[in-house]
Amino acid sequence: MMMVEKIKNKVELLQNGDIFGKKIVLEVTELTLQKLDAYKRIREIVILDGNILRIGKLSWDLTKKKRIYLIGAGKACNAMSKAIESILGDKLTRGISIVKILEPEDEFKRTEIFVGGHPIPNYEGYRACLEIFDLIDHSSPDDLFITVMSGGSSALMSCPVEGISLEDEMKATDLLLKSGANVLEINAVRRHISQTNGGRLAERIRKRGAEMIGFSIFDFLGEPPTKEISTPYKNFTGTPIGADNTTLKDALNVLMNYDLIDKMPQNIVKYLKSCTLEEETPKKFPDFTYFVLNTVPDSCIYAKKISEDMGLNAIILTSFLEGESKDAGTFFASIAREIQISGNPLSAPCIILSSGETSTKIHSNSDVHGHGGPSQELTASFALVAEKIPGACMLSIDSEGTDGTTNLAGAITDSKTFLKAKELGIDLHAALRNHSTYEALSSLNAGVKTGNTGTNVCDFNIMYVPRAEIDNHEGIK
Repeated sequence: MMMVEKIKNKVELLQNGDIFGKKIVLEVTELTLQKLDAYKRIREIVILDGNILRIGKLSWDLTKKKRIYLIGAGKACNAMSKAIESILGDKLTRGISIVKILEPEDEFKRTEIFVGGHPIPNYEGYRACLEIFDLIDHSSPDDLFITVMSGGSSALMSCPVEGISLEDEMKATDLLLKSGANVLEINAVRRHISQTNGGRLAERIRKRGAEMIGFSIFDFLGEPPTKEISTPYKNFTGTPIGADNTTLKDALNVLMNYDLIDKMPQNIVKYLKSCTLEEETPKKFPDFTYFVLNTVPDSCIYAKKISEDMGLNAIILTSFLEGESKDAGTFFASIAREIQISGNPLSAPCIILSSGETSTKIHSNSDVHGHGGPSQELTASFALVAEKIPGACMLSIDSEGTDGTTNLAGAITDSKTFLKAKELGIDLHAALRNHSTYEALSSLNAGVKTGNTGTNVCDFNIMYVPRAEIDNHEGIK
């Protein structure tokens, strides 16, 4: 199959600035996204040999299955669903998948696609869940469910428990997102008020006696890099298909710790306080088979190898990056200066890599005068210092293709960006204060456009640092 480029506006991005450094950064990023693509990952390990479905050393005789269903949700679900449908063909009875963005090239024959809401749930996601429940509730022990889940499924696959309305869940999600709670804390609440999340979807399938094969991308910090992805993943947790490691007590603690008890819809508070252990989310699924396609550290590991193959020194700074985005941008610029001046922590020309999930704290909606996202704020902040680092370049993207409230994956800036901004009358300091980096960076032709990338492993950050003197570009393949 012909490779389709992930970065859609590469030509435009190379029209100005430190073109040599930007070209390297964009090439490494492109090849990394290609490697992470879930469509390719699934096709690498899943083979249909006649009536035998093979995944690694495991096999399933599909003649013994009455029906085969596909259920999916998440920001990388488009690619994952297409892969399964392309492998199974007419052996797939029916599929239902909930995506964040439907791209023009997304074509399905046996899978119904619903566009859910993220980060705030919507009615289409809710309607899809009802269709999925009907599918499961009419299944039998002779049926096989193949589930494909990636980050974002908690919001996209939204169906609150009885007594809690979708409007209640939407308001609760908005309050949690603005409270300062991290994603694990937010999920502790969302899982316990949902009929799908926290493993309840898998629990519903198990009650019908059907078999399930689950494919997932882990978009949370702390998971080790993937190795042999065709080997079943033990002790799988999280998402609608895995056991839940949070508790009802955790959910209530989040509401108390962030002073949300009185602000939350009271139907939710009442439900959480009245729940018994019988209503706790499931904690174990020993009889299902799970495969993990990618985790957060993978992007940096692939990018490091790609960079070294290009003849560049490369280092993974961290795959646990958190904190305020603009502070991270300043921090990376300080590292670039250290490299050029002293050669620490490695000599230039070199690539510095990191992954994780930085955030942008908004104290009041009155502070917001535009649009943006964490990756755009990181690169805008980098640009303020980068003019002191000749040739330095930084790209930051949300790996799934949408950064914050925009249609950009992120942005790329370099040592010439700040000067260009001044020439055009664009105030990057004000853009950061007013959370309007999208408008500023778009005017500078610095926004990176990908659309859906086929993966979802949080943020990917890459910085190129040349030698302090004018780089003669030797030693780079």
